[in-house]
Amino acid sequence: MSIVQSEAFADPVMGEPFLLTPGPLTTAYSVKEMMLRDWGSWDGDFRAMTKSLCDQLVALAGDTRDEFACVPMQGSGSFCVEALLGTFVPRDGKVLVLANGAYGLRAAETMRYLGRAFTLIDKGDYMPPRGDEVAAALDADPAITHVIAIHCETSSGILNPIAEISKATYARGRKLLVDSMSAFGAIDLDVNTIRYEAMVSSANKCIEGVPGFGFVIARKAELEACKGNSHSLVLDVHAQWANMVKTGQWRYTPPTHVVAAFLEALRIHAAEGGVAGRGERYIRNRDVMVGGMRELGFETLLKDRWLSPIIVTFFCPEDPNFVFTTFYELMKQKGFIIYPGKLTVVESFRVGCIGRMDEHIMRRVVSAAAESLAEMNVASAAPPAAAIAERAKLGA
Repeated sequence: MSIVQSEAFADPVMGEPFLLTPGPLTTAYSVKEMMLRDWGSWDGDFRAMTKSLCDQLVALAGDTRDEFACVPMQGSGSFCVEALLGTFVPRDGKVLVLANGAYGLRAAETMRYLGRAFTLIDKGDYMPPRGDEVAAALDADPAITHVIAIHCETSSGILNPIAEISKATYARGRKLLVDSMSAFGAIDLDVNTIRYEAMVSSANKCIEGVPGFGFVIARKAELEACKGNSHSLVLDVHAQWANMVKTGQWRYTPPTHVVAAFLEALRIHAAEGGVAGRGERYIRNRDVMVGGMRELGFETLLKDRWLSPIIVTFFCPEDPNFVFTTFYELMKQKGFIIYPGKLTVVESFRVGCIGRMDEHIMRRVVSAAAESLAEMNVASAAPPAAAIAERAKLGA
């Protein structure tokens, strides 16, 4: 489909840099404006706002049979991932954690804190977990009840193969939980085509809202069955859902201004064409930016097959004049905040493709990178041979 661009992609009104990160990200001015009004958290108007928010998110997930519910949860994305794991995994359950970066490992660390059984498939910095590996792990350990997978692992920028992971999970009678923190709203996760029990995402990612809450979209039958599982009073997704069904209210003080901003972000999202329209813009952002950076000599960590339209990891140049902290400051001076790398083997940095930006702004990003290299007297942006050797492992 074609993008429906109803509003211009202008520079931030307050003059701040564009955030080339996987969230928080650059938001529309009209989203920010919605936070100027105060709302009563128990008032009927705000209860209606919460219901609208939940109804729209369930619709984005593709549920047309009233089988799923949305439960917003106060806090950052990691708060909501802990809420997901602590609520949907029984205390005597066991989780297969699929990790290929920082967020999969954080899920494993969460399981350690919860004191619940888990096993880990760790693919390193960026190799994708595959369906056959999941199948083998589940066959080898009948105690595993759930699988947790990261939809887009933003420490590398890889888009993991959730569909094949789901098929392997349910073919063996287990349940899938999905951390779609940085992907939901731009990458398809339709409940009619990819089976899962629950997924979690955040307000300040692909919907382009501001930080303050996340949300769990889950099967109602699964929500009903998980009463009493939670280790926490405030992170109990079942209790939050039950209270919202009964009263229409959050159990504890909600981020009222953030909810108001999110509803405006959802309006803009719908005007752009929903998940498909938003995803198309992000893909174009990625392709224009990656093409331009490659022309400058930069190399991506991932082959094109695995590149997500959320964030892209680039190897740092081998040139001794290249210093990332200097490059970062020069890019910031030109109006763009990039992201440090998280790889352990080679130096890298990341450039996000999401937020209130289009391909014209991404061309400016490339121009800023070229100018910054020239100011640093970097003759070549080519990475060291060790970086290319690491990338070659993706062919395995």
